[in-house]
This record gives sequence, structure tokens and C-alpha cells, in this order.
Amino acid sequence: MANKKPANRSKRTPSAATSDTKVTRIKASDSKETAKKPTVAAVKPAKPAAKAKKEKKERKNVFARIGGYFGGAWYELKQVHWPDRKNSWALTIGLIVFTLIFIAIILLLDALFQYLFGLILGK
Repeated sequence: MANKKPANRSKRTPSAATSDTKVTRIKASDSKETAKKPTVAAVKPAKPAAKAKKEKKERKNVFARIGGYFGGAWYELKQVHWPDRKNSWALTIGLIVFTLIFIAIILLLDALFQYLFGLILGK
């Protein structure tokens, strides 16, 4: 084994270390005396609600609304970041593996419960 020397450490004495720093201790009773009183913000009275218009808004025709819906859907689809072929295959394989593991767990639980009910019912 090789002799490992400890890293150079400061050779300050504890008294020298405490003389450099000053510690101030605060008690819970001190904080009440020195704490500022919270200021209360003036509360503005609420404005009266705007009167609802009695006039009925004009409605666009049915075809314009349907076209607007599909236009918005197409806009949202253009913003989607679609995965590339490599990521699609990785996600597909991950889904298949997860499904197979889940099927195995369900089949094992089913066999276990079938066995336990067979013991209980005496079949």
C-alpha cells in the first residue's frame, strides 16, 4: 500500500477561527420588537358589472363555422412536432413490450385466484 498523505489543511486554531466571525443569535422575542408592522393596502371598491348587451350577436352561417373549426384544427396540427421513424419504432416496441408484460401479470393473477378459489370451494 502506498502512503497517502493528508491534504494540506489550514492550521488555524479554533480561537483564531472564532475571532474572525461574528455570530448574532436572534430570539423569538427579539423578532417581535424589531419586526415591522404589516401595512394594509387600500381596497378599491369593485366596479359595477358591465351591462349585458341585449342585442343578439350575429351568428355566422353553419358552413363558415365548420370551416373555421377545421381551419383551427389544421393550424394546431401544423404546430405538432411529429416523431421521426426511429422514435416511432422505439415507442411502438415499448408499447408492445409493456402490453406483453401486463398480459403476463394478469394471466398469473388469474391463475393464482383460480387456484385459491379451487381450494376454497373444494374442486
